[in-house]
Amino acid sequence: MKIVSAFAAVLLLSSCAPHHGIIVASKNFTEQLILGEIAAQQLERKLHITVQRKLNLGGTLLAHEAMLHGDIDIYPEYTGTGASAVLRIKAPRDPAEAYIAVRDAYLKRFNVVWLPPLGFNDSFAMVVRAADAAKLAKPALSAASGRSWRLGVGYEFVTRADGLAALDKTYDLKWQGTPSSMDLGLLYQALDQRKVDMAAGSSTDAQLIDSKYVQLADDRHAFPAYNACYLVRKETLEQYSGVSDALNMLQNRISDDTMRQLNRRVQAEHEAVEKVARDFLATQP
Repeated sequence: MKIVSAFAAVLLLSSCAPHHGIIVASKNFTEQLILGEIAAQQLERKLHITVQRKLNLGGTLLAHEAMLHGDIDIYPEYTGTGASAVLRIKAPRDPAEAYIAVRDAYLKRFNVVWLPPLGFNDSFAMVVRAADAAKLAKPALSAASGRSWRLGVGYEFVTRADGLAALDKTYDLKWQGTPSSMDLGLLYQALDQRKVDMAAGSSTDAQLIDSKYVQLADDRHAFPAYNACYLVRKETLEQYSGVSDALNMLQNRISDDTMRQLNRRVQAEHEAVEKVARDFLATQP
C-alpha cells in the first residue's frame, strides 16, 4: 500500500465521530482476520461487552496510525514488524528480549500496550519444493549457497530492511535475475508452476502443512522474531477493566502449527473466519 493512500485512509477514519465500545481491528491478510476475530469473540464471551470490528483495515502503517488517533483499540501485531517498520530499530535476536524492547518503546512513545505473546512466530520463511530441498546437504539456508535460485517475493520483502537486505547480508545466496514480486497468495502457485525456485513466504502459511514444500531453516538468524501479540491502547485498558485479563488468557495458546491449521481452514477449506475463531475458542478455558 502506498503511504499517501494509507494516510488518506487514516484521515477518513479520524473524521468519524468518537466511537462507543471497543473496536478490534486487523490488517489485511487471513491470519490477521482470524486473530482479530478471536480477540473480538474472546472479549464478547468473557466480558459481555459491545465489540465493534474493523477487520481487513489495511497494512501496518494504517493500523498503527488508526490506533494512535484513537480510531481503533486493539489489533494483532508482530514484534519484528513493530521494531523494523514502526520503531525503526534493530530488535535483539532473543525473542524475549525483542518483546521487552518493543513493549517498552511502544508504551513510552505511543501509550500502546503490548500484551504477552500468543505463542507463535510468524517470521519470513524461505520455501522451496521438497525435491529441491532434498538436493541440499541439509534443509537450511546456509546449505543453499551453491546454486542459483529464481526468487519469488511479496511486494514488501524487497523494500524492508528485515527482508531481502537482511537475507543477502547473512547468506551468500545467488539469485537468477531480479526477484519476481507478486501477491503473497500467488507464491506457492509460482513454485508449483516452476516460475520460481524459492519463495519468501511466512512460517505460518497454510501451505507449509503440505509435504511438497520445505521451509529452509534460517540457521544464521537473518530474520528477527515475529512473535504475535495483541496491541491495546493504554486508555482502553484503563476504561474497560478486564480486557487485559480476557486477552491474556490466550497467552501461549496458539502454536505455529495451530496458526497454520487455522489459516488453512479459511484459505483452503473456505470456512468463515467467524466460525474458525469460534471453534478455536471453544477449545480454550
